Amino acid sequence: MKDINKLISGSKRFKKVEFKKRKREFSKLANKGQNPKILFIGCCDSRVLPNLITNTGPGDLFVVRNIGNFVAPYKVDEDYHSTAAAIEYAVNILEVEDIIVCGHSQCGAISALYYDDSKFEKKEIPHVKQWLELGREARDFVQEWGGELSDEDRLTMTEEISAIFQLDNLLTYPKVQERVNEGKLSLHAWHYDIKSGEIYAYDEELEEFVPLNS
Repeated sequence: MKDINKLISGSKRFKKVEFKKRKREFSKLANKGQNPKILFIGCCDSRVLPNLITNTGPGDLFVVRNIGNFVAPYKVDEDYHSTAAAIEYAVNILEVEDIIVCGHSQCGAISALYYDDSKFEKKEIPHVKQWLELGREARDFVQEWGGELSDEDRLTMTEEISAIFQLDNLLTYPKVQERVNEGKLSLHAWHYDIKSGEIYAYDEELEEFVPLNS
């Protein structure tokens, strides 16, 4: 109850202070609709707030968040695909020009890739277990090529490699591939360090993550 009351108090403050200061901006957004040029795919982790870490405001980012910032490969069937639907809308309708897949430090989803299956036995999380399969390729890559890493470095490397692999999954979406080929869409893999506040971006030429502000 304390947490929900905190949200209620916060909403009152937003209406009285923040909304009032930006009333013209919100009015413009309400009348003209949204036109973001960036799709940000991030993790559900409560410590990672896309607009906060990028210093962006309302209307700037089209945001998708899920456990592990994973992207399932393109697939047409009668199931419900939340992340896929958001990607289609962002690329086909909004015509975004950039897609960012942003991993982060101390990611619970990435850590879970290294758990023994017995850790999940008594937990009723079938959807979570299935969703984590999207990170197995990155884990296997790190286990094969990561060498003698510490546990912390192994997780960091897996978080980074996973973000890169999700870009490959994005390219299975026909419209994503088409717009990338036309030079109208760019894909980016980022890694956010919670402790330092630093964001690292994958540099294809250097084949490593470098500070975004370097």
